[in-house]
Amino acid sequence: MAALSGCGSGVLTSRASGAGDGAPAAPASGSAAPSSKPGPPQRSAQAPPAGRGQADYDPKADAGADIAAALAAAKQDGRPVLIDFGADWCLDCRVLGARFRQAGPAALLAKYHVVKVDIGEFDRNLNVAERYVDLGTSGIPALAVLDPASGDIKVATNQGEFSGARSMSAAQVEEFLTRWL
Repeated sequence: MAALSGCGSGVLTSRASGAGDGAPAAPASGSAAPSSKPGPPQRSAQAPPAGRGQADYDPKADAGADIAAALAAAKQDGRPVLIDFGADWCLDCRVLGARFRQAGPAALLAKYHVVKVDIGEFDRNLNVAERYVDLGTSGIPALAVLDPASGDIKVATNQGEFSGARSMSAAQVEEFLTRWL
């Protein structure tokens, strides 16, 4: 398997159980769910600055419960659910988070129910991630969009579409978010 340019891409090696078993089961779109966890993450040379404020990915969050709540809200208002799998140590994840806060992408994200899922050092929430994305081919950040009525996967970035987020403009992020609505 070829290595991706994004954070934490790698070969799948062993199974981990991670927290958050509450999400509804759904296979990753277009591929079988990974049966093992990715190898050790390949950290960026640029570590997050000390004291940089609130983390984007909460290691204490219950990913399964958060996704279930987003799906329940989506059934009520018809907005799709966007799940963002990543980690705060990942430069591409942090850059994508910054793009999400820019005016254009932020306006589009308001049309989604967004759930950020922390995958830690590829040792957290992997049982949740494997229901929606193939981290072995996508690296992180990895995104999945769920249909508001059925909860089925509309799109998953299994080919690493955001693995180079550090080089993406806000306009490129907007293009993806618009296409998925």
